[in-house]
Amino acid sequence: MRRFRRAVRFALPGLVAGLLMAGVAQATPAKGDVVQIPALTLMDGRQLPAGYYSGKPVVIQYWASWCPFCGRQNPYFQRLWDTARETGLEVLTVSVDKDEADARTYLHDRQYTFPAVMESPELRQAFGKRRVIPKVFVVRSDGRIAEVIPGEMFEEDVLDLIKYAPNR
Repeated sequence: MRRFRRAVRFALPGLVAGLLMAGVAQATPAKGDVVQIPALTLMDGRQLPAGYYSGKPVVIQYWASWCPFCGRQNPYFQRLWDTARETGLEVLTVSVDKDEADARTYLHDRQYTFPAVMESPELRQAFGKRRVIPKVFVVRSDGRIAEVIPGEMFEEDVLDLIKYAPNR
């Protein structure tokens, strides 16, 4: 019994600290929170350094190739991307697929050209673990979250995100 108490006494603080750290890492940012977008490698091979999005508004959408709601919403994100290119509004999509090949095939087959990355531990650290997809975060140019939108959006609501563009 004495050995058990001693093991618990030494193991418990580490376990509690680990659980707390995991909780912090998985917390989803809310409106007004500041986020830092990490370095990213887009699926087209382009490398974006940490800080690439600093000073720029960005709309980030989480999606999956197997998600029917994402399948209905992604054409609207393509239209937003096509419209936003000249306005200073950035668009980034994040696939939560387990297999990158599935995400690549999905993008290719539908001829989507919006910037896309695979979810990474660094993105999970910044944006937490989702409980729903699609999920959209709007990050203002100062790095603060302007909106968090869980679930499928109507076309007009996705296209209305252009309001965050600095050069409309």
